[in-house]
Amino acid sequence: MCGRIDLHTPPSRLARLLHAELAAGLDPEGTPRWNLPPTEGVLALVAGRRPDAPARVLASFRWGLVPWWAKDPAVGNRMINARAESLATRPAYREAFVERRCLVVADGFYEWEAPEPGGPRRRLPHYYRRADGAPLVFAGLWDRWKDRERRPEEGAVLRSCTIVTTDAGPDVAPVHDRMPVIIETDRIDEWLDPEGKDTGALARLLVPSPAGTLVSHRVDVAVNDVRNDGPELVEALPG
Repeated sequence: MCGRIDLHTPPSRLARLLHAELAAGLDPEGTPRWNLPPTEGVLALVAGRRPDAPARVLASFRWGLVPWWAKDPAVGNRMINARAESLATRPAYREAFVERRCLVVADGFYEWEAPEPGGPRRRLPHYYRRADGAPLVFAGLWDRWKDRERRPEEGAVLRSCTIVTTDAGPDVAPVHDRMPVIIETDRIDEWLDPEGKDTGALARLLVPSPAGTLVSHRVDVAVNDVRNDGPELVEALPG
């Protein structure tokens, strides 16, 4: 799974690196977060929907997918990740897989390994980033939920997203059995293409990353507490 990310690069720089434009109202500088949990705002790439729109737009979404038909937005708290194997069949994801794909952007992410038998019971966090230093772009789905009891000017529309996961590749497998699906630069447009409806072809993109895509190191257990935030959280433990 993927349940915590590092997102500290300003949106304006991420947009340049990913050849995207910022969504209207998105702060170009943003607020750096080194320990960003679900239910808070993340950044994601989406395809422009109008003929005059840019091909890629970087926008803000709440992490935890709330399907448009949900009665309560709290369901999103349980849908921070979507298993690649069930996108085409699970009702919460089936329509979004065809119609509303995105790419969640991050500088890095955390995974936790189980403690050694007989040792301290605290989970042991590891930090992962791309070996080439580029931003991570995770396959994702998004949706738009409307609160019918509120007027539009009162913030009735909630845009939310989920990160797609798959079996762990060799860089992650020693720590965890799942990992976020990383989409490489040359496949970004294929994943985002609003005309791409062939779920079989799209599913072939949802594979573990090959060895050497990621580098990682152990970090302090301070990251276990979402109240902690700061660049020291991604620093490697000494020794």
